[in-house]
Amino acid sequence: MMMLMIPIFILPLMSHPLSMGSILLMQTILVSLITGVMNLTFWFSYIMFLIMIGGMLIMFIYMTSTASNEKFVMKTNNLILGSIFIIILMTMMINKYQTINMTKELMKFELNNNWMFTNVKYYMPNMSMLLISMMIYLLLALVMTVKMTKKESGPLRKK
Repeated sequence: MMMLMIPIFILPLMSHPLSMGSILLMQTILVSLITGVMNLTFWFSYIMFLIMIGGMLIMFIYMTSTASNEKFVMKTNNLILGSIFIIILMTMMINKYQTINMTKELMKFELNNNWMFTNVKYYMPNMSMLLISMMIYLLLALVMTVKMTKKESGPLRKK
């Protein structure tokens, strides 16, 4: 869960589309790996990964058409602020082994063998941060897409 929270705090500090895309790609890979481990098969995480990568490709094409000659500059203030966020997040972790213990408990009860209980793992209290982060990601992607494609403003480039 710690690895899942770090990119969420770093993303607002980025200003270049390429750095935002790399953070989003890292977040997508982490979420798909975690959901793949939680499920019996990796099909759900594979499909989710493909959908998110497809959306990222569309956003990448949009950004390269609007800001193609923008320089990539890293600010030291953002780097220091990002490291402070990471340190604060590390100190806020109370019980980092709770997820591992819950997975061991689930294996004890053999819920993994029953197809009916495979999706129950997504809604357990330990995994609520994963579910909430997926919901926030989808909401932000929807809001960004709606803001980018306003009907009143027309096309981005006039020929």
